[in-house]
Amino acid sequence: MSFKVKRIILIVSIFVVAIGAAFILGKTKSPPETKPIEDVNLLVEVMDLDQSTVNFTVTSQGTVRPRTETVLSAEVAGSIVSVSPNFVAGGVFARDEVLMRIDPANYEVALKQAEALVKQRQIEFDGAEKLRSQGYRAESEYASAAAALASANAELVRAERNLERTYIRLPYDGMVRAKEADLGQYVNAGSRLAVTFATDFAEVRLPLTETDMAFVDLPQPGQMSGPNEGPAATLTALHRGLASEWSARITRTEGVVDERNRVSYAVARIDDPYALRQGGDTARPLPMGTFVGALIEGTSVDDIIRVPREALRGNSQLMFIDDENRLRIRRVEILRTDAEYAYLSGGAEAGERIILTAIESPVNGMRVRTGDDPMESPGEEERVASGVERD
Repeated sequence: MSFKVKRIILIVSIFVVAIGAAFILGKTKSPPETKPIEDVNLLVEVMDLDQSTVNFTVTSQGTVRPRTETVLSAEVAGSIVSVSPNFVAGGVFARDEVLMRIDPANYEVALKQAEALVKQRQIEFDGAEKLRSQGYRAESEYASAAAALASANAELVRAERNLERTYIRLPYDGMVRAKEADLGQYVNAGSRLAVTFATDFAEVRLPLTETDMAFVDLPQPGQMSGPNEGPAATLTALHRGLASEWSARITRTEGVVDERNRVSYAVARIDDPYALRQGGDTARPLPMGTFVGALIEGTSVDDIIRVPREALRGNSQLMFIDDENRLRIRRVEILRTDAEYAYLSGGAEAGERIILTAIESPVNGMRVRTGDDPMESPGEEERVASGVERD
């Protein structure tokens, strides 16, 4: 037998042995272990909807302003001869307290002259009246004496008023914002002396949109609520580095819409902003010019469904889950939203379930599962499709 034939027989024998070995190994191999197919439906967090009565609140912000602010001016001319210790920037004064005094010497002299003139004119008038009754004076002379007496009385009133005007005082309890005149300074009538404001209560202008105004029972334009009658408001700001709160009331609205930003203004009143009537270490003054946040007590609405705001898709869609655990995307009617919740007035019913889990690409009808659902065992079709034999 030639070498070439022997080589061919050897190669064929190797292939036959390999195929035989593979066949024997295939027959003796144990079947693959069967494993149950796990449920691959997306696990989601759900929430049951229910209806309740919601007390709405409206947020706003503004700056504390005095209810009365006065540019104090001199009514008579003269040198300032005395100044109250309270007449300094930040000084607190009482109603009708004398803050400063203008030199009264000239006005006291003028008053004495006016008093003397009145006495003289009164004597002349009495004489003219007596002679007139006796028929010795004409009617014109009597009228002239009466006019002179009236003029003297008017001059006396003016002199008394000018002397009173040398006392600089105000008809309210207040605080000095800025001092613009001091002891020894000569002032003319109309000269600025100071800027002051009342401290009995302060005000905050709070901008509200038309949507906000629908949820607050505000006074009508032109109406004034009492200090304890309007909607309650809570003002917040920092006091000595700590977040603090003050109680206020909405007492009026300004009755116009700002053309620049289309908002209306409600005015909140804060009694005793400087805590001057409270005293003690617990007093928390609220200085003028403080920027505050405001939480205004709104109206109550029945049968409202509240959902977390992050559950919304877009502006007005929610993902519901039906009885078959299938996802349903539906548009709802939103009455109002705030930082945490959306309040629904339609498009959803109490007892329905919504999905809170964020889903990147939800599809109507896709199956999901919740934490309360049991793990589903694979059905026959799933086993057949996966090549797993039935037990």
